Amino acid sequence: MDAREAARLLKGVRAAALAGDRPPAAPRPEIAESWRRMLAGGVHPDRDARSRMLTTAETEERRQVSPLREVLPVLREGLLPALDEALHIMVVADAEGRLLWREGHSSILRKADRLGFAVGADWDEGVVGTNGVGTALVTRRPVQVFSAEHFVSSHHDWTCAGAPVRDPRDGRLLGVVDVSGPLATMHPATLAWVTSVARLAERELRVRHLESLERLRAVAAPLLARLPGRALAVDPNGWTAAATGLAPVDRVPLPKSFGPGRVWLPQLGDCAVEPLPGGWLLRIAQERTNAAVTRVVLDLSRAGSWSATVYGAAGSWSQELSPRHAELLFLLAESPRGRSAAELAGELFGDPTRTVTVRAEMSRVRRNLAGVLTHRPYRFAQDVEVELIRPQEPAGLLPHSTAPAVIRARLGHGGRGMIP
Repeated sequence: MDAREAARLLKGVRAAALAGDRPPAAPRPEIAESWRRMLAGGVHPDRDARSRMLTTAETEERRQVSPLREVLPVLREGLLPALDEALHIMVVADAEGRLLWREGHSSILRKADRLGFAVGADWDEGVVGTNGVGTALVTRRPVQVFSAEHFVSSHHDWTCAGAPVRDPRDGRLLGVVDVSGPLATMHPATLAWVTSVARLAERELRVRHLESLERLRAVAAPLLARLPGRALAVDPNGWTAAATGLAPVDRVPLPKSFGPGRVWLPQLGDCAVEPLPGGWLLRIAQERTNAAVTRVVLDLSRAGSWSATVYGAAGSWSQELSPRHAELLFLLAESPRGRSAAELAGELFGDPTRTVTVRAEMSRVRRNLAGVLTHRPYRFAQDVEVELIRPQEPAGLLPHSTAPAVIRARLGHGGRGMIP
C-alpha cells in the first residue's frame, strides 16, 4: 500500500472512531489508546490548538540545564546526514514536550513553522493531540505516527517518529528525539533508525556517568583508606564510587532533600554526610538505628510529580515514582487486603493474563521500597499506616493513565484518604 492509499484508509479509520462507528480497519493499539486519551481530555480533532511559545531566554535556560545538551553531537551525527536527502527534520524536546532544538532541510523547517512545530513550542499530547513527541512522552516508548493517526486533522500531511531518551543513572525521562517530514517521504524503518540513535545517546550518557564515578573514586579512595569504621562515597544520584568496611552496593537511594549533616538512610541507617568533589561521603554510625517502617505517604496530588515518603523510627525518606509505579501503589493503597498479580493486571490493563508485566514492575517497586510492600498477595505491610493524598479535582488523578481502575477512581471524590 502506498502512502496516499494508506493515508486515505487511516482517515476513514479516524472518522469512524470519532463517530463511534465500526472502522474499516482497527487502529494500532498505541494509537487507539492515544485517541481515547484525547477524547477524554477534550482535545478538538479539527482545531489546531497551541499553547504559549517559550521566549528565547526561556528556551536557552532550558537548554542549559537539559542533560540532552550533552548528547546533541551523538544525535546530530546519527540523524542529520540523511535528513536533507530524505526531506526530514530532527527535533529534540524536553520531558515536558517543549521543543528545544530543531535542525534539518530548510524547506521542511519552513513548513514546520506554519504548523507551529518550532523551537519553544509545546508539543505535549494534551495540547496538540497524538504526535511523535507528546505520545512518546506519555507511553515512554518509541512511537511512529503516520498521517491521520495524528488526532488533529491539521497534522495529517505529516508523519513523525519519536523515541524517548532516559537518564541511565536513575531512569528519569529526559525528553524525546523525533524525526518528522511530509507524508510521502517517511520510510517504515524510520522508527527503528530514530530508536537506535536514542539508545546511542543513552549509551553516551552512561559512559559520561562512569567517567564521573571514576573521578570521584580517585578523590575518595585515599580518604576512605584513612577512615575507621564503615563509609562510602556516592555521586549525587547515590551511585557508589568507593567503600570501606562494608560490601559496596551499586546504589544508595538518597532523599530528595539531601545535604551535609546527619541523615537516616534505609539501606545504611544513621549516617554523617560530608561533601566531596562530585558527590558525598557517607560515614555510617557504628550502631544501626531500628529502621522499622511505620507510615507511608503516597502523594498523587500533583500531575507528573508523584512520590512515596516512608517514615520510620529514625527518620524519613522520599522516592519519586514513575507513572506505572504510581498506578500500582495507588491500586494497593485502595486495596488494604492486597491484590494478586492477575487482579492487578486486570485493573491496570483490563487483561488479567498480563501477570508477567505486573510481577516485573512490582519487583522494581519493591527494590526501592523494601520493608514497605509484601507479596502473595501484593499489599502494603501489615503494620504500615498508609496515607493517600489525591488531587483536589478527581480528573487530576494520574491524568495520563488509561488503567480501568484509575479511570473509575476519577469518578470518585478528591481529598485525602487514610488506610489503617
